[in-house]
Amino acid sequence: MRATTERSDVAVVCVNLHSPETFGVASKMSAKNRSAETVKVVVRCRPMNEKERVAKYERVVSVDVKLGQIIVKNPRDASSQDVPKIFTFDSVYDWNSKQIDLYDETFRPLVDSVLLGFNGTIFAYGQTGTGKTYTMEGVRNDADRRGVIPNSFEHIFTHISRSQNQQYLVRASYLEIYQEEIRDLLLKDQSRRLELRERPTRGFTSKTCRRS
Repeated sequence: MRATTERSDVAVVCVNLHSPETFGVASKMSAKNRSAETVKVVVRCRPMNEKERVAKYERVVSVDVKLGQIIVKNPRDASSQDVPKIFTFDSVYDWNSKQIDLYDETFRPLVDSVLLGFNGTIFAYGQTGTGKTYTMEGVRNDADRRGVIPNSFEHIFTHISRSQNQQYLVRASYLEIYQEEIRDLLLKDQSRRLELRERPTRGFTSKTCRRS
């Protein structure tokens, strides 16, 4: 049995929810008010890929869903007396987790809050190959494998279709930051690079960014 020493099967998703009235003034907030600004860290572990299975890699990560813990053991020496390292998060999902369960349990409450006027952010982080794209995009034409983005679109527009006596404006930008360059993924010409600007009132913006 071989053991992989790289943590290439773990992706981290941060969920941030804050009131638009308190955004940017966290330093002036009391401890009581600051508790209303919620950041949750969720970890999802992907299954081994075909290459890893053929090479008979040993799984060194275990997941305790109930306790929200990731347990990592030393892969270098099976007889090692090293105590496994335990990391606790707000939620954890193992390689058997389903896209819709992840969305309903972690992201749906955030989108519901956004529809009430709060600001929300979903930030996925991890090495190449950890499953970030699958978690965020998935397979759009497959209901069981759709990711966060298409599920959130359906969530938002279903809410709008059921609303009465209200008007909604939905805008979307789709950018990629890669090797310190920014691309607008909604443009046909992907060779075009965007310029980033910072404004005191709006923060970071791109003048040429397309919104649909």
